[in-house]
Amino acid sequence: YVRAMAILVIEETGLLPHLNPGVMSWEEMARLKPVAPSMGMMLETTSERLYRTPGAAHYGSPDKKPSVRLRVTEDAGRLAIPFTTGILIGIGETARERAESLFALRALARQYGHIQEVIVQNFVAKPLTAMASQPDAGHDDYLATIALARILLGPRATVQAPPNLSDERFPELLDAGINDWGGVSPVTIDHVNPEKPWPQIERLRAETEARGSVLRERLTIYPSYAIQPDPWIDGRVLGAVEALRAPDGYARADAQPRGVPWQAPDVVLKKALSGSIRLIENSESATDDLERGPRNGGEVNAALRKVESGAVPNDDEALTLFEAEGDALEQVCRIADDMRRDAVGDVVTYVINRNINFTNICYVGCRFCAFAQRRDDADAYFLSNDEVAARAQEAWDWGATEVCIQGGIHPDLPGDYYFDLLRAIKARVPEMHIHAFSPMEVLNGASRLGISFAEWLTEAKRAGLGSTPGTAAEILDDDVRWVLTKGKLPADTWEQVIRTAHGLGIRSTSTIMYGHVDAPPHWVGHLRRIRSIQEDTGGFTEFVPLPFVHQNAPIYLAGKARAGATIAENRRMHAMARIMLHSVVDNIQVSWVKLGIPGSQVMLQGGCNDFGGTLMEETISRMAGANHGIKVEPDQFNAAISEIGRIPAVRTTVYDAIRVVEPVDV
Repeated sequence: YVRAMAILVIEETGLLPHLNPGVMSWEEMARLKPVAPSMGMMLETTSERLYRTPGAAHYGSPDKKPSVRLRVTEDAGRLAIPFTTGILIGIGETARERAESLFALRALARQYGHIQEVIVQNFVAKPLTAMASQPDAGHDDYLATIALARILLGPRATVQAPPNLSDERFPELLDAGINDWGGVSPVTIDHVNPEKPWPQIERLRAETEARGSVLRERLTIYPSYAIQPDPWIDGRVLGAVEALRAPDGYARADAQPRGVPWQAPDVVLKKALSGSIRLIENSESATDDLERGPRNGGEVNAALRKVESGAVPNDDEALTLFEAEGDALEQVCRIADDMRRDAVGDVVTYVINRNINFTNICYVGCRFCAFAQRRDDADAYFLSNDEVAARAQEAWDWGATEVCIQGGIHPDLPGDYYFDLLRAIKARVPEMHIHAFSPMEVLNGASRLGISFAEWLTEAKRAGLGSTPGTAAEILDDDVRWVLTKGKLPADTWEQVIRTAHGLGIRSTSTIMYGHVDAPPHWVGHLRRIRSIQEDTGGFTEFVPLPFVHQNAPIYLAGKARAGATIAENRRMHAMARIMLHSVVDNIQVSWVKLGIPGSQVMLQGGCNDFGGTLMEETISRMAGANHGIKVEPDQFNAAISEIGRIPAVRTTVYDAIRVVEPVDV
């Protein structure tokens, strides 16, 4: 949870997380280092007496055991984490125990160099606590302890004291030896001491300058670490630090924090693949391609000339075009759009449909999925057949001709559940086209009933199945699939289900999900496989590139996947889908849920001709972190299509009927 929230802060705001969740293991801190420039935890005291004596401040508090807190502080040093710690005075410790605590911190600082600041904090009694009647730490004692800390830790150490806990006497802390006021917020209270407001920053500046010093804003990580980030700052958070730091390591005066991807795609791609490769022990195809230098202009031009002639590129030529940049990328998109015009003209189609995910309870454990919940999770749900049928009726009344039905792999559902669901919808809305059940759901249903894919699909068709989504394809490469899904559905099994469906007259979509732990060689292999199936069966209605939505995906939050595809990669993928599937798959669809309407318009001008469906509701991409709407009105599609000079048209699921709409005057 802490890791996910830190990533959210970076990506939503560009602010730097400083993590202080308490006692942590070495492993927990190792997992958190990539999402935060610094961490912290107060030592408070090394006094075993206060921990073991009944009635003492730390008695009965296991995480206040001095050896535990020293271990955490040392582990942070072993991990090269810039660390904030300190002591708390006035809780019953002796002067000797204060000194011993400071000596312990000095030893760790000298050994690892990671303690960026030592806080000397004075105890302030709180109502309704066990120490409510304890007197506050004496101010003179406090000043003496700060002076002792400065002497023991040396002139270059950072000694901090919170100004709000000393009321009007806080300027005296400077005289005692501090050189840092800590975090002072103009927008939030001190949540630990809400009765003690922060001094105004201008007041701090005036008092600091009155004593001959200069008040400078710093980052959560201290300047010496920011200037020399290795080994202190993980590469995945370095960009967020660099965006805010001045050349001397302090905060830039003109910095305007903005959300940034936690992992820059071009930095993390190779790392993510190498981690994947270690897991699957098969590195050659991916790493060889990544190590290859840039293609020369002759190779690019030759590949462009070949595809412009209408020929299908070979693998090496396709890889060349998947790396196209600048003018070469513009040419790839132009050629793809010319092919689109030759294949389907200037019409852009869409279907009026409703997406119904009947349950999010799933125990498969795909590492890219933020949709799945366990039975007892607060957000888990399961829709009854009656509820699904009622939603189908609502969709029909609204003008939809299709419902798209998919759900999690619920461990309690029998294999014939899917047939009952189909019958319930057909009984309520007989004319509705049901586009339902991915190859993973077909595998699950057939396995539970102990029958073949053909038998299961035949019964599903009899119950009302009209077509099937070609999702769960992800990348049709088992090395990548193992990393993404832990082997839930091998590529050959996906293909077997799809070929079986096509053989029974059940048409399907085809998809690719890209921008995670994959690379161009995987994309080329995937498209080649889709083309081969289509040449044999002719059963695909369209091909849908699906950019990986990273924000809430577990594999991304674990640091194993990159932050989705870049804009250039999206353009390449949609254009290359048109080029590599030319003459066998006429319809290339954009996912407006993942790209948004403006992004989809760009892809429609680079080889695509279909906007997908109106959906009415969409859960999977939204749970993963997509920001785009859950429903688009037909008029919105019509306007977006007309805006780029194309002709809007409403279609059926399998494109067997298309009704052109008058272009909207934009």
